[in-house]
Amino acid sequence: MAFMEKPPAGKVLLDDTVPLTAQIEASQSLHSHTISTLSLPLPPKKLIGNMEREFIAERQKGLQAYLDVITTHHILSNCELVKKFLDPNSYSVNYTEIALQHVSMFFRSEPKWEVVEPLKDIGWRIRKKYFLMKIKNQPKERLVLSWADLGPDKYLSDRDLQYAVKLLSSCSHPYIYKITFATANESSALVIRPFSEKGTLKDLIYKAKPKDPFLKKYCNPKKIQGLELQQIKTYGRQILEVLKFLHEKGFPYGHLHSANVMLDGDTCKLLDLENSLLGLPSFYRSYFSQFRKINTLEGVDVHCFGHLLYEMTYGRPPDTIPVESFPPAPSVFVVSVLESILTCEALKNGMPTVSRLLQMPLFSDVLLTNSEKPQFKIPTKLKEALKISKECVEKRLTEEQKLIHQHRRLTRAQSHHGSEEEKKKRKILARKKSKRSANESGEEHSAKYSNSNNSGSGASSPLTSPSSPTPPSTAGAPSIPPAPPPPPPPPAAPPPGSEGSAEAPPARPEVSASRGALLSSIQNFQKGTLKKTQTCDHSAPRIS
Repeated sequence: MAFMEKPPAGKVLLDDTVPLTAQIEASQSLHSHTISTLSLPLPPKKLIGNMEREFIAERQKGLQAYLDVITTHHILSNCELVKKFLDPNSYSVNYTEIALQHVSMFFRSEPKWEVVEPLKDIGWRIRKKYFLMKIKNQPKERLVLSWADLGPDKYLSDRDLQYAVKLLSSCSHPYIYKITFATANESSALVIRPFSEKGTLKDLIYKAKPKDPFLKKYCNPKKIQGLELQQIKTYGRQILEVLKFLHEKGFPYGHLHSANVMLDGDTCKLLDLENSLLGLPSFYRSYFSQFRKINTLEGVDVHCFGHLLYEMTYGRPPDTIPVESFPPAPSVFVVSVLESILTCEALKNGMPTVSRLLQMPLFSDVLLTNSEKPQFKIPTKLKEALKISKECVEKRLTEEQKLIHQHRRLTRAQSHHGSEEEKKKRKILARKKSKRSANESGEEHSAKYSNSNNSGSGASSPLTSPSSPTPPSTAGAPSIPPAPPPPPPPPAAPPPGSEGSAEAPPARPEVSASRGALLSSIQNFQKGTLKKTQTCDHSAPRIS
């Protein structure tokens, strides 16, 4: 297969920066050994009594805590071994072999290059591999070949991608590291640069050797020490200048971190401009995807610059984002820049622009001595394609931030609902409701019992028991005048809030008075007062 041959269709592009989590749910006993989801030396093992339930439960808790530390560690969580352990189905491919195949095919068409040795694991990306190279005619000159698979943010067409990658070698800027050769196909890209024995800015901060593996160099540094103030000012100004240049050209970057900044003497030079073209996710994506105000690639670059400035100042990355308080710094101006990027208020309000950072006192008085004129000509059609690609990248970021925000709200609600304090509140409310319902049912039962008693004693209380009245005998009784008419209905109640509302008589006495008048009228009723009537019955049949 030639290097430019199209890869098989249906390929899934994963975002390797998405954090993976794991939960130890159970353990299993096989051949007198306890096997759990995680086989690590921590917490300590036990020779006697290791099958006891209490010990197994305690050990599972310890292993879960250890696993949580690994998955929340920024460098460890992106390690290929961790990814393969937690998600073996998605990370079963051997990318080193794939890279070797592509590089071998490339050398068939470009015989002047030769591989010296593979640079194993010097980068953090799982799908990007490095090789130390040389030119056959110049055996002493060393170069670095990087091969990278396409990422989930690749939105350029294959034709535009190949053209844009080849165009990178024509870019000339005093703070961009020179590219010797670059090419791409529909599945991957290959870039060759000069090798620097001095290494990157991250190597300088961590006192590391460039050829050592990424984890060994940066995961657990022996000595933590920041750079001097003048280095911070100069390197920061140079990096901001090149970011401003790329933003003005409409060229998306989004991959700024200290390992992507090469040192050439006292000059910082940006690496890996091809990453955004290939759609690779950013090193700090798991950070800025948490904050919805960082929704443009320009904002991403500024946020990443905040991480880099913190690392240059203190010799290590920040423990958490946002940063609540900053340790003592070489200058208050350094802290003012960090506060404008990494604090909670800055993350809520949005990132400052690169031009705004250049105007701040930390960088405004830095003199740049390099007189090289920047050159990077991008055709109009490619500029339009890059603009559309940039919008698609930002749209995916916004959608991901929305999902993270919704998940965070749901998790917070579930956590609050399941908290001990909330459970106690619900228990108290349930008890109050139960007591209230019991009291209401008791009152209702008492009312029914009282009504039944009153209905059975009509003789003693005729006014409240009209169901079975006994009319008095009229034989020999004197003529009784007719009962007075019932009283007129009570006046309508005044509207709420009026002064007379408090003086309105209660409704129950009115009803009792009406019922009493009705009973009196019934008891005093006399048949003799009725007029006699004559009726003509025509219902009988007539025979003619």
